[in-house]
Amino acid sequence: MKFFEKILIANRGEIAIRVMRACREMDIETVGIYSSADTNALHVRYADEAFCVGEAHPSKSYLNIERIIDIAKKSGAEAIHPGYGFLAENYRFAKVCQDEGIVFIGPRSKTIQAMGSKIGSKKLMKSAGVPVLPGTDDGISDIEMAKKVAIEIGYPVIVKASAGGGGIGMQIVDDENALEDAITGSMRIAKSAFGDATVFIEKYLVKPRHIEFQVLADEHGHAVHLYDRECSIQRRHQKLVEEAPSPIMTEDLRERMSASALKVAKVSDYTNAGSVEFLYSNGNYYFMEMNTRLQVEHTITEFITGIDLVRQQIAIAAGETLPFEQSDVSIRGHAIECRINAEDPLNNFAADPGKIIRYRSPGGPGIRVDSGIHMGYTIPPNYDSMIAKLCAWDSTRPETIKRMRRAISEYIILGIKTTLPLHYAIMNSQQFIDGNTHTHFLQEEHIIKSLDRYKRDEEARMQTLAGSFEQGKKVAAITAAVNHYIQQKKV
Repeated sequence: MKFFEKILIANRGEIAIRVMRACREMDIETVGIYSSADTNALHVRYADEAFCVGEAHPSKSYLNIERIIDIAKKSGAEAIHPGYGFLAENYRFAKVCQDEGIVFIGPRSKTIQAMGSKIGSKKLMKSAGVPVLPGTDDGISDIEMAKKVAIEIGYPVIVKASAGGGGIGMQIVDDENALEDAITGSMRIAKSAFGDATVFIEKYLVKPRHIEFQVLADEHGHAVHLYDRECSIQRRHQKLVEEAPSPIMTEDLRERMSASALKVAKVSDYTNAGSVEFLYSNGNYYFMEMNTRLQVEHTITEFITGIDLVRQQIAIAAGETLPFEQSDVSIRGHAIECRINAEDPLNNFAADPGKIIRYRSPGGPGIRVDSGIHMGYTIPPNYDSMIAKLCAWDSTRPETIKRMRRAISEYIILGIKTTLPLHYAIMNSQQFIDGNTHTHFLQEEHIIKSLDRYKRDEEARMQTLAGSFEQGKKVAAITAAVNHYIQQKKV
């Protein structure tokens, strides 16, 4: 069945290609957009047709709502898939699509708006009986009141931007002396980043685990969860390694957390794909937020359930009923995703855009690579540093870790620094192997020492590969010259 004739993908890189792949399998034509910095990007070549959306800066291209809508209309696209990042959680964009008669492949604009407010969504969940962290129920307007609340819930506390995401504006406070500066600093950052200075405080968990549940909900009142993912290994509050299911999950805990996740979807009148995120510590879990979009780590859920999430997103947006019930969904094996970023993990994860002079992705059983890069491609400095996602699946967690190690050792990216050595160090960490991770895992000394060792090994390996590559080019040139000489003699 053909749900739409043509879909515009309002994004770039690997997620644009991921959506386009699903469309191609569904016989749906795709429209790509690109900035002046992405003229030669892979997603531009993959799309059935592509249009320049503007200059390199995101505000003049991938965030340019008016231009994107104009392209959708001119190209005849009936629907827009926002991917993740950029406009994916922008309720105004979803509303404009609706007003212009274009289907937005995601939740309703009012749901995005409601769940986009951390304060508003927290109050909604608290009233519905979903566990939330203790803290202020409203935005902070009085420093003295904030101090009283902090004393009641106990230090450390964390100051958060209500409209925030990606860790922007977060400040951890250990005592009362630092609270006022943290609040004013967070307000300033929140205003600059999100246009909303509202901040709040809540209890800070020192070494929690980050666990989320994938949900799908159609327009007919049916909703299911697709089990759990653990996303505890992070840098600057942004995920680097995810796995499904969580290594600490028990049947009882899963039953309680999944019930809460489905309750979140119900009380927020949710439709399409979304992820309910929780913090877990000492046997208790707390609602953190709901991501009203497809997640970067949707790949590992697809591995363990066999369900194509993008295909389901498109079908739900077209008004289809979910083709399965909760009892039809089961966990098959274990999956891990490593985000490959163009960053130097030994230099505070400094971005390292540039030209890729050698590229070879891994393969074999149970390996999936989602990427928008190729040999000769120049990574622009204008966008997020994630350049690929490496996923491994096997029947058990120990075997999946071994498979991921093998895949990382096969992955060759020359010309830029990447997080590959860090991922190899993590996969060889006994603490990770034992499943003892938390959100501050990367800050622990043993990982940095291990990373330093693997970094040196990786650099030596890459130098060898680079030498072989250059030697190979010389051999190829000599061979070509000899063949040309032979052909000339034959003539």
